[in-house]
Amino acid sequence: MDIIYYHPSFNAETWISGLQRRLPGASIRLWQPGDDLPADYALVREPPVAMLQGRKLKAVFAIGAGVDDILGQLKKHPEMLVPGTPLFRLEDTGMSLQMQEYAVYHVLGWFRRFNEYQQQKREARWQHLKNNKREAFSIGLLGAGVLGGSVAKSMLAWGFPVRCWSRSPKQIEGVTSFHGEEQLAEFLSGTQVLINLLPNTPQTVGIINRQLLSQLKPGAFLINLARGPHVVDDDLLAALAAGEVKAAALDVFNIEPLPADHAFWAHPDIAITPHNAAVTLPEEAMDYISRSIMQLENHQTPEGRVDLERGY
Repeated sequence: MDIIYYHPSFNAETWISGLQRRLPGASIRLWQPGDDLPADYALVREPPVAMLQGRKLKAVFAIGAGVDDILGQLKKHPEMLVPGTPLFRLEDTGMSLQMQEYAVYHVLGWFRRFNEYQQQKREARWQHLKNNKREAFSIGLLGAGVLGGSVAKSMLAWGFPVRCWSRSPKQIEGVTSFHGEEQLAEFLSGTQVLINLLPNTPQTVGIINRQLLSQLKPGAFLINLARGPHVVDDDLLAALAAGEVKAAALDVFNIEPLPADHAFWAHPDIAITPHNAAVTLPEEAMDYISRSIMQLENHQTPEGRVDLERGY
């Protein structure tokens, strides 16, 4: 079994040696330009076209939850993948817990109004604020896949009413589910905190715009844990200025790194993190990939296969 590996920033030796321990019978190598030797599997992030083009691979594994980089290349270079080559992505591998931590931190801060107390502290102002009512502080998940479902369950643990919206019907115990365009408005109208975990597809680009934000409960909050292109930046700023949105926590952006002169930096009600709400954990990711490869070798179907038409 031959496996090729490429990632623009990860330490290749860590991954190659870790996978070798898990797959002792495999030959694993770092792909470099000019390498056209046979391979059965490819592990990639932002792969050069030449790495995959023309290869009859049993599968390609994206080293991350998103596959935007690969699908973007495929759109420009459809010959990059031999038709029918399975593409898999990391569905969890430790990322769901990190997403939960990020969401819980911000939701509890807004619920208890800690951000407002910090502003009062800067003004040396001592004032009690009225508590939010838990039963009215509804949490809405845009996207109800593995990560969205995990974050939804973490919100339930704190006693918040939780709802989710997805393209197709999803059932999560304790969560009120909505699906399809016809139910989006109803989902939004009952949401106080909107948490975005949608996949990045042509259909979801720009979905968080002024029209959508205006349909949330008054003084809503936004957390974007998915992809920057989901949010129309100027529309979010306008919604904040109009009071439709009270605060936002953003981990991903249309341009990364976020330009130093971007209005988000100076906005007092926008929290910013540098696309690290959930990072790939090598040990957990290698466990999943090696297990999936063995499943494929035994003619089984691993979890995490990407539908190239849908984009996730």
